[in-house]
Parts: sequence; structure tokens; C-alpha cells
Amino acid sequence: MISAQAWADAQRLWDFQQMGHELRPCSVAIGLGSHDLGVADTTADLYHRGMMPLIVFTGATSRTTRDSMPRGEAEHYRERAMELGVPADAILVEPRARNTGENIRFSRALLEEHGAPVSSVLLISKPYEERRAYATARKLWPEVEWVSASTPMSLADYVDSIGGARLVIDMLAGAQQRLMVYPHHGFMIEQHVPDDVAAAYERLRDAGFTSRLVADPTARK
Repeated sequence: MISAQAWADAQRLWDFQQMGHELRPCSVAIGLGSHDLGVADTTADLYHRGMMPLIVFTGATSRTTRDSMPRGEAEHYRERAMELGVPADAILVEPRARNTGENIRFSRALLEEHGAPVSSVLLISKPYEERRAYATARKLWPEVEWVSASTPMSLADYVDSIGGARLVIDMLAGAQQRLMVYPHHGFMIEQHVPDDVAAAYERLRDAGFTSRLVADPTARK
């Protein structure tokens, strides 16, 4: 049973992660691999809305996806987007990245290899990792403009779609921890964290939502 306080704290972290960027056409989209095929669905929708001419799906596998996505997250995303009508020649696949930093670095290298001009990037992530992904991208590729996007949905709807409230709250806590500690190690730009957001994270941590925390902040996961 998850307490009312834990739900309230999770909602505060969820709201904080939403960047609220106004969507606009960009040179390319980068869809960050994960367990959530909703990222591929949203990327396909934005492609059909004319928001970008080219997509990079990036991601290998992780402990969460090695069974459900055995061919790799990026490849499963590509297949899903093509099922939704995105042409194959509009998709590049980056199959090696195992963390957000590698997602950005390897995607940049792949785009340079293909000679794709990039001045702006539509960065598509899970809803609870918009801010973390943005802060990482800004650190590693500051020369381009970044627009954050994710599937527009509520925390309750996302929990229902994933089928595990504890998993989602654990992941929210993990994303928030990284947002607070990784800038000190040069992994992402600093983001102002309001006091109530920091307090919400600390209560969730102390309540045992810790499975996605990093004991060693220098470990990129």
C-alpha cells in the first residue's frame, strides 16, 4: 500500500520533471530508449505532425528491457514507429547507449556520420525524465537548441499504463536524485530544485523508494 503522502510526493516530482516546452519543428528528434514504448508512439505522432524530418532512436538493453526488448530498445522503437507509419528512411538507430549521456553522445556521432545538419533537437523521453534528459543534453551538446517532449499524460494514467506504482515512484526518485547530484560530477547542467521538490524526494527516499537510486553518484545509470 502506497501512502497518501507518497503519492503527493510522487506527484510533486512528476510535475517538476515536466519542462513545459512549447513544441516546434526541429532539425531532428532523438527518442531515448527505455522500457516505455510510449516514447516511440509519441515520436511517431510528432513526425506525422511535421515536427522533424529525421529520427534517431537510441538505446541498447537494460535489466528492465532485456526480456521485453531482446533486440535492443532502439530497434524495438524503430519497429514500433514503422508500424505507426514512419518510413524506414526517416529513422536512424543507435544501438549501443546504456545511459542518458551515451544516448546523447552516440546520437550526435551518428548524425555527424550521416552528415545531418542539426541546429535544434526535439528530445523525447519518458514523462518523468524530461528535465533529467534535458539537463544532460544541454551539458553534452550545448551548441544546439533543445526542446523537451514526452507523452502528455497524468501520473495516475502513467502508473496504469506501466502496471506498477512502486516501480514508477522508484524511477521518479531515481531521476530526481540524479538531477541533484550529477551536476556536481559534470554529467549535466545545474537545475534549480525548489525546496518542496527536494523535501518530496527525501521523504520518498526515507520511505524506501530506493531501488533506482545510485549509491555511487559517479555511476552513470
